[in-house]
Amino acid sequence: MKLAVIGEYNSDFEPHVQTDTAIAHAASALCLDVQFEWISSVEAHIATLKHFDALWLAPGSPYRDLSRTLDAIRFAREHDIATLGTCGGYQHMVIEFARNVMGLRDAQHAEYDPYASCVIVSRLPCSLAGRELEISLSPGSRTAAAYGTHAITERYYCNFGVHPDHVYQISDAGFTVVGTDADGECRVMEIAEHRFFVGTLFVPQAKSRPDHPHPLITAFLLAAVR
Repeated sequence: MKLAVIGEYNSDFEPHVQTDTAIAHAASALCLDVQFEWISSVEAHIATLKHFDALWLAPGSPYRDLSRTLDAIRFAREHDIATLGTCGGYQHMVIEFARNVMGLRDAQHAEYDPYASCVIVSRLPCSLAGRELEISLSPGSRTAAAYGTHAITERYYCNFGVHPDHVYQISDAGFTVVGTDADGECRVMEIAEHRFFVGTLFVPQAKSRPDHPHPLITAFLLAAVR
């Protein structure tokens, strides 16, 4: 299978290196030949992405080209292409959904424009970078099925999240909240009827190991080839 990882690759940024190794761990466990390629947002043309079986929106933002990033996400969502977004990548999935499904054309990420009229992704009151926190998953969700449990602990690298005033408006529209932390804050969302369209505020690749591939990443690769 062919996997496109959209983001501005930086070998000094730990989550990017972890993304590479996590893909290798899961591919090995599944005996899959996974050819993956990092694609800068400025090169994320739809004509290029048509040749891939899956799309991973990587951590690390802002992206160099917001418009092309959102077009790529829309293409994957509308064409049932397996899509995983982690940290910043997930935040961009939320922006795309708000703009193109909910009709909030001015939906914006505070990292691009903190004074926008409709800030959907805002700076967190307290940074989660470097923290590991417990998360409760909704029974029956794709994410819970991937983990095989409803209680998980994951690591974060982020300073931004979905604005609390918009979370359940977005969830009711179909990008459903399926994971919350101890304070009830949204940490995982998914589209149930999609092949695989899951976004996590945490970085699952940080906990992948050669002898224990991350279950969510394994489920993502499996969805891409089914």
